[in-house]
Amino acid sequence: MAQLLNGNEVVTPTKADSVLAKESGQRLAAHLGGAGGLRLEVKTDTTSDDLVLPPPAVRLLLHVLTEMGEGNAVTLTPIRAELTTQQAADLLNVSRPHLVKLLDEGVIPGRKVGSHRRVRLTDLLTYKQEFQARRHAVLDQLQSLSQDLDMGY
Repeated sequence: MAQLLNGNEVVTPTKADSVLAKESGQRLAAHLGGAGGLRLEVKTDTTSDDLVLPPPAVRLLLHVLTEMGEGNAVTLTPIRAELTTQQAADLLNVSRPHLVKLLDEGVIPGRKVGSHRRVRLTDLLTYKQEFQARRHAVLDQLQSLSQDLDMGY
């Protein structure tokens, strides 16, 4: 099994895993919507146990099964995680030098560990959300302006 630099395991499904994940995901999706979570019975050859999963865990599990069902590798990163500059750049879909510039300018908080920079995932997600909000506001202004000028868009 592969591992990311932050130690998180990357699970790459086999064809058999993908088929099973797709079927399981479809069956699980049919039971979504309960406010109190989902009650599961877990059975092995020798034991049986009841579990109750909270709704966010069920949605996350369904997302994992959907991605695996499509043959995609998946990993789970805790929100408290720190990312390398390359991982952070990949998450934002920007180049690593651009991300480093944002860190140096203080646009995104980060810290140095020796000569390496680290970015908290929470800070990165906050920046991404704020950037998207600013972007949508500018696009709304452009749309309004094009309508005012009757540009036919």
